Amino acid sequence: MSPDKNVESVREKLLQRSIVGLDKYKVTTERTDLTDIEWLRHCQEEMMDSAVYLEVIIKRMEKK
Repeated sequence: MSPDKNVESVREKLLQRSIVGLDKYKVTTERTDLTDIEWLRHCQEEMMDSAVYLEVIIKRMEKK
């Protein structure tokens, strides 16, 4: 357990995300069936989703 509450919060969220992912996809990130390019594409897709989520919040904050 981390003495830093923020680190501990992220650690707990990672654990929960891992559990949900295993339940949903039936595999962990230790899988070996994806190429490096496929891993990079997954990461890129996640980052693009993040950019959209950030845009939503920025637009909301700009309206205030």
